[in-house]
Amino acid sequence: MELFKVGEIAKEVGINVETLRYYEKIKLMPKPKRIESRYRIYDVSDLRRLRFIVRAKELGFTLKEIHELLSLKIEKSSTCGDVKHIAEHKLDDIKKRISDLNSMQNILEKLIDQCTNEELSTDVCPILEVIDEKFQ
Repeated sequence: MELFKVGEIAKEVGINVETLRYYEKIKLMPKPKRIESRYRIYDVSDLRRLRFIVRAKELGFTLKEIHELLSLKIEKSSTCGDVKHIAEHKLDDIKKRISDLNSMQNILEKLIDQCTNEELSTDVCPILEVIDEKFQ
């Protein structure tokens, strides 16, 4: 059985040791076993779980959502439909964020186009004026 020290497993999945320790603290990762020298030791199942967490984060899942996914993975009565529901919710969230980003992009492009004289004082800068109007 292949075993990993904390630095080795973290490097294997491309995270830092503090991130791994945080995942243990919030119980996304189980407490590691320790050997006589008190080193924390991880096995292949820990590596698989950590890779799962990292890949889920890359897909935009929050740590809370990853915890839910892991729970569904472990719970024998869970179904693929349960997982699909979480993924659909995440997709809706991503689409909303993309829409919001597109709106911000359009607004900023219009504001930049309005800034025709870069030599003007910031007192009359159209970009700052519009931003200021939004907060009054």
